[in-house]
Amino acid sequence: MWMVVGGPLVVVVAAIVTAVIAIKGADPVLNKADFERDLKAAHALEGQAKAKVLETLQPAQQARNHVASPLVAEPPVK
Repeated sequence: MWMVVGGPLVVVVAAIVTAVIAIKGADPVLNKADFERDLKAAHALEGQAKAKVLETLQPAQQARNHVASPLVAEPPVK
């Protein structure tokens, strides 16, 4: 009896645990107005500080591709 009921029961419990982890660990939705404000403030900066802030604001796919790329852009020289 336990062999018949136990398998599906384990799957149901695992699915519930997975759903709880997915819901509690969800990334927050970004506010577009805040992003645009931060981007505008970043463009007002100069030099290395500007590059560092713009790097943190880049889209996730672009950042992922940058990390995976063997080429590293040289920082601008002033």
